[in-house]
Amino acid sequence: QVRLVESGGGLVQAGGSLRLSCAVSGRTFSWNGMGWFRQAEGKEREFVGSINWSGDRTYYADSVKGRFTISRDRAKNTMYLQMNSLKPEDTAVYYCAGSKSLDGPGGNPVQADYWGQGTQVTVSS
Repeated sequence: QVRLVESGGGLVQAGGSLRLSCAVSGRTFSWNGMGWFRQAEGKEREFVGSINWSGDRTYYADSVKGRFTISRDRAKNTMYLQMNSLKPEDTAVYYCAGSKSLDGPGGNPVQADYWGQGTQVTVSS
């Protein structure tokens, strides 16, 4: 059984930083990438960024490029999202995802095969 568990969300002031973690357990042998998505209240879930399975390629939405960084620790089966220079518009529930088809720019939620439960990030102005 595959399980993804996010952690690290919280409340931060604009300009601050947070690091989200996504711990993965279970069979992932068919995956080719992992990603982060977010969903603000009243809005659709949107792509934040992704990393390929070997960890040498990352892709980001234009809205977070230069501020957010995705990385993976393969030994710990954990993916991270380092978020710097946070803005109020970054406020959302953040979800990690595992996928058999998420290795490229412009990820879409339909590409995710497995989801975490989500973690709330709130950025105050």
